[in-house]
Amino acid sequence: MAHLQFKHPRLVTLAVASLAILTVGLAGCSSSNASSSSYKIKNNKVALSTAQIKKNLDTKIITTRQNAQKSLTATYKSAAQNDKYTLSEPYVKINPYKSSPLSALVIFKTSDAVKVTYTVIGKTDKTSITNTVNGGYTKTHQVPVVGLYADYSNKVKITATTKDGKTTTKTLTMKTSALPKYIKDATITTKNVKKSKMDIGKNKLTIINRTTKQPFAIDADGAVRWYDTNYSQHTIEQWTSGHIMILSKKNVNSDVYNDLIETDYLGRVYKEYGFANKTSSTDGGVETTVIHHDLVELPNHNLLATVSDGSKYKEDTLIEVSHKTGKIVKVIDLKKILPKSMWEKFKKGSDGKIDWLHNNAVDYDKNDNSIVLSNRNQDLILKLDYKTNHIKWLYSGKKKSSWPKAYRKFVLTPTKGTITTGGQHGLYLLNNGGKNSANSENFILYDNNIDVTNGDKSTSGKYSQAVKYHVNAKKMTITSTWSYGKSLGKTNFTSVIGYAEQQSNGNVLIDFGFKAGGQQSNIIEVTKSGEQVFNATMKNVSAKAYAYRAYRVPFYTSSYVFDATK
Repeated sequence: MAHLQFKHPRLVTLAVASLAILTVGLAGCSSSNASSSSYKIKNNKVALSTAQIKKNLDTKIITTRQNAQKSLTATYKSAAQNDKYTLSEPYVKINPYKSSPLSALVIFKTSDAVKVTYTVIGKTDKTSITNTVNGGYTKTHQVPVVGLYADYSNKVKITATTKDGKTTTKTLTMKTSALPKYIKDATITTKNVKKSKMDIGKNKLTIINRTTKQPFAIDADGAVRWYDTNYSQHTIEQWTSGHIMILSKKNVNSDVYNDLIETDYLGRVYKEYGFANKTSSTDGGVETTVIHHDLVELPNHNLLATVSDGSKYKEDTLIEVSHKTGKIVKVIDLKKILPKSMWEKFKKGSDGKIDWLHNNAVDYDKNDNSIVLSNRNQDLILKLDYKTNHIKWLYSGKKKSSWPKAYRKFVLTPTKGTITTGGQHGLYLLNNGGKNSANSENFILYDNNIDVTNGDKSTSGKYSQAVKYHVNAKKMTITSTWSYGKSLGKTNFTSVIGYAEQQSNGNVLIDFGFKAGGQQSNIIEVTKSGEQVFNATMKNVSAKAYAYRAYRVPFYTSSYVFDATK
């Protein structure tokens, strides 16, 4: 998404490697060049072994929600096989899987093979949602309808088109229920809306990925058009199948979010992963949330997640989890890669844990099988070879001379005027897959602009901003090429969270998620020239239910196929 409109599926090749000895390769080179030019840094002694981390997190595939949906799946399969349902009198079920109340499933058969398109009629101009059902021309139709309004008699127009262009239409009325408390109370107001300049297409909505409570999506008017009744935290990512990954919990009363659900916008569950973390002696065996900020799909469909490892240190590890077995197949402990001086004497937080790194974003570079990371508590961004864990480059406000000698050749040199980030969030690559982009790449991030350890003290706390950067890995330089937020000043400064996403038309959607100390979340879409074309503010967000990230996404991708019979 342009960055999915979520992240593009960020692809990677499977690599399982131990972290016994870190070999740091030549920055900016390919992994093969890095290996031939590398030198070794003595491995840092860390709290836990790779084997212990795997044991602590205890990842597994679970089937709790899938089992609960078996009877529903059987019902819809039966409807799809029943000849009595026609376009004139179809089978219609609102909220088909009991977790997505603003969706519906429509099932019918036709005598001729037809292609089906539907439109949820919007209340105002450019708020209708139109989708064409993937799968071509068929006689049996299962139509996943998304984008309904809450507490409203929605008009949904279904059009069936034959191969020779003959069309038949049917308009259905779908009455939905009212919004739940934690969405209804989170009031949305909009201003500066210029729909013709927004990147909304025929079916795009803005997902409000909240820190807690139910996630939801709004249209250009700020009206809620989708939500999931499962409480989520931090993580909502779209997969190559058109499914979404939501980090949730067993029930609303649980304190931790350790259920990762592969679902769709109708609420059907396709796979679940369970995590556990009960072994740390410092927390008395109390379970804590394992995945904390970000998630990436790998090309083999495994997932790569930012996690805490169960030691006294937190949010400084990544794990690759097999989509087939649910087991951890790779661990990257950044204490073994970055200088010991960064983490050895870092102060404990109020929870007794040492949050020295706070790794809050990961993206995969398919050009050279590497990953880029954002580390808030070091005001640091870096790139690692995914196969070897070699450092390719580093950037922060920390002077090159302040790094241990073994690391200095990997530190990027900023060109004149380049922005030094502080406490940043949401880094991802913009030209992922572009020609030669491994050595000449662009990325975007949300710069909170707060000096945690190595930020810019002269501007810290004065404003927050979205920033685009260009890295020339041959020359080992970094340049900030675009930014927006400085002109908004202290009003839109956010000490924590936030996101920036480039749209397909070049606009940037920015989530100032912790505005006014968390009392508001302000989501702004701007053009390249800095013109605001959408400005939405969420208030009364409830405790910790602010917008962690905001994504502009198509509510039906080209790869998504719904089939209740499978």
